[in-house]
Amino acid sequence: MLARLPLNATDLSVSQICLGTNMFGSALPEEAASGILDLFFGSGGNFIDTARSYGDWVPGIPRAASEHALGRLLTGRARNSYVIATKGCEFDYRGEHQGFRVAPAFLDSDLKASLDALHLDFIDLYWLHRDDPTQPVGAIIDALIHHQQDGRIRYFGCSNWSPARIQEAQTYARDHGHPGFAACQPMWGLADPDREAMNSFCPGGYYEDGYRPLHEAGLTMIPYSGQSRGFFSKLADNPAKESFGPDLAALFHHPRNLARLPVIQSIAQAHGASINQIVLAYLTSQPLATIPIIGASKPAQLKESIAACALKLSAGELQRLHDA
Repeated sequence: MLARLPLNATDLSVSQICLGTNMFGSALPEEAASGILDLFFGSGGNFIDTARSYGDWVPGIPRAASEHALGRLLTGRARNSYVIATKGCEFDYRGEHQGFRVAPAFLDSDLKASLDALHLDFIDLYWLHRDDPTQPVGAIIDALIHHQQDGRIRYFGCSNWSPARIQEAQTYARDHGHPGFAACQPMWGLADPDREAMNSFCPGGYYEDGYRPLHEAGLTMIPYSGQSRGFFSKLADNPAKESFGPDLAALFHHPRNLARLPVIQSIAQAHGASINQIVLAYLTSQPLATIPIIGASKPAQLKESIAACALKLSAGELQRLHDA
């Protein structure tokens, strides 16, 4: 069973992994998504992550497919039995609005639409999905605090914000008597991404590029791509670059990651675990508060991730993996 962890600076108690639902209602049909959700809840999971934009890149389906699917699937469940996070202020993948959407007016409309789609009165953890570095942080932080005070969100965090902008926002919030962001959602996993490819395929911040001081200061990290999209298990099956999809190859198929595989395999063998389990355990075993987001399209994948949470890697193993 999954353990529950307190989320720093909140009264939320969440499972040690968070279920990402970006495929719900699009690549993952609702019946299959229902089975994944039931398995997650039945294994002690309670923390779910979605976004207003999830599914919008898939032609021919309604907007916000993940939120709408979750809204239907959560109907009838006790509200205190799950902790839900969703995101707003992302790019418009349907092209009706060009450019950044990080402003109070977009926050207002996205949050209202999310509450309607999810059939909820409040969001437990509301993420800013994107930043607009040209805008002052004060207005958006003030807007988040306003929604929190009015009960529409309980806590808020940021995804794809740079460390410098996060620090600026935290300073502003604290100068105005508020703790600010409760958590941060960077990209982080054992596969070190090519930064140029990252800006093309998943623009945002990578944990190793300056987020650790924020982590050490008490900001919980809830990383996405924690299993590096299965890169290392796929690499073990077939190391040829041509065997990977173009985005995965561009992101991860480079010498440092190739050199990491034997170390992962060695530690996996010592623990009697799979490669994917060691990759996930690298995050769940971190000494600083870390709750990775995992995805699963099949029950077997979710069971593998849940089993990984029972693994505890030593400080020496964590260092070996980091330095490989």
